[in-house]
Amino acid sequence: MKSLPVIALAVASLLTVSCKDKAQENVNSNPVEENPDMVTMSREELEATLMTQDTLISLVNDISADMVQLKNIEMIVSSPTGLNNETPTQRQQLVADMQAVRKTLAERRQRLADLETKLKNSNQQNSTLLQTIENLKAQIEQNEMTIQTLTKQLADANIKIQNLNVAVDSLNSSVASEKAGKEKAQEEASNLTTELNTCYYAIGSKKELEEHNIIQSGFLRKTKIMQGDYQRSYFTAIDKRTSPSIQLYSKKAKVLTNQPKDSYRIVEDDKGMKTLEITNPSRFWAASNYLVIQTN
Repeated sequence: MKSLPVIALAVASLLTVSCKDKAQENVNSNPVEENPDMVTMSREELEATLMTQDTLISLVNDISADMVQLKNIEMIVSSPTGLNNETPTQRQQLVADMQAVRKTLAERRQRLADLETKLKNSNQQNSTLLQTIENLKAQIEQNEMTIQTLTKQLADANIKIQNLNVAVDSLNSSVASEKAGKEKAQEEASNLTTELNTCYYAIGSKKELEEHNIIQSGFLRKTKIMQGDYQRSYFTAIDKRTSPSIQLYSKKAKVLTNQPKDSYRIVEDDKGMKTLEITNPSRFWAASNYLVIQTN
């Protein structure tokens, strides 16, 4: 995109020289004494030429302002990070700005066309003015092509931003899903670990244990631990990792299940109340996760 201030100065210089030459030519060849009508015609022609010059200079300045605005937009759109730093509202404003410049350029083009028609239909067949009009028309065309390019770049950038947002949303969804899956796996592993370390004990008198189908006994018959017919609600669950002892709340206690005798001991307090202390948890619970203690 070229700069117009230099063009403006050149146009002003050329037009001024052209007007002075034209005026001087009229003065030299048409003295007032000889032909007053020709002097009047020259003055009108000079005024028309100056008016045309002023109009062109005004258009040069207007088109130059358009170019500055386009240059600012181009710097934002073409920057690698420019649009990424713009909010959706600011990107919409860029589109609105380009549409406004496009409308303005159309108005400039129409003004040039009207001026060109007026110039060709008058006696002002000035090649410098006509060439200036052609140069400005070419500049307007270039500005319009720039707007088309910027509009496409902005549209492409919006698509990339939308795709990036979709990718980020998808990534966030994947991360959330992965996190949820990891948390679920950790929960399942924790539940399994807890289940594997959960043990059960039942404490009661011989009668209570029989009533709950935990043991079976009879006259001259050895007490037998029932297999698989436990009344589970009578048992208390504990975690063998965090339960090194069990309060028996009785002065008598006898372990009926098959826990190794060297893996525990039964102690009593100063009132004679018994407590089961597990000295080797891995051996104590190795044979079974169930413990049955008779208190009489």
